[in-house]
Amino acid sequence: MIFDKVIEKVEEQCREERVPMLGPDKAKLLASCVEKAKPSLIVECGTAIGYSGLWILRVLKNLDAGRLITVEIEPANARRARTHFEEAGVSDLVDSRIGDAAEVLKTIQEPVDFLFLDNNKDGYFACFQAIEPRLTNPATIVADNVGRPDQMADYLEHVRSNFESETHWFESRRRPGRRDGMEVSIYRR
Repeated sequence: MIFDKVIEKVEEQCREERVPMLGPDKAKLLASCVEKAKPSLIVECGTAIGYSGLWILRVLKNLDAGRLITVEIEPANARRARTHFEEAGVSDLVDSRIGDAAEVLKTIQEPVDFLFLDNNKDGYFACFQAIEPRLTNPATIVADNVGRPDQMADYLEHVRSNFESETHWFESRRRPGRRDGMEVSIYRR
């Protein structure tokens, strides 16, 4: 119950402050991907104030397994996210790191079962390349905002050409008539 209250609070803060967030429809898809993958380690690029991280952590807590490394470039956002993770009682499952995601990912030495990309769109491919040596076989990769493919053409071309990949489309709640997508890919060597 506490989880739901914290997620509602963070969602409200995101809306009021215009902090980019997945929203409940995309968050449910992300959560279902995590549930299906049952990952030991998830890496998230783009923490913001913790909305998507909370959805991920709720699944990990329910599975009683796995942990999250989340990367945010803005220190103030990372601090707020950590506070939200503490309020939800899952701070022990998350390692919050600050910096440019592609650079931070190069420092991760553990096997990564799940990658969630929701940072600067033109950096998706660089993040993928930085973590690829650590991806397990198979690994799940979820990328948000693929409705704007021009900003991540290199990434989308790579995953769609080399891996099982599917686009999930969502209608915008804030902008009727507009839609966006999430790309779910299964990485295999």
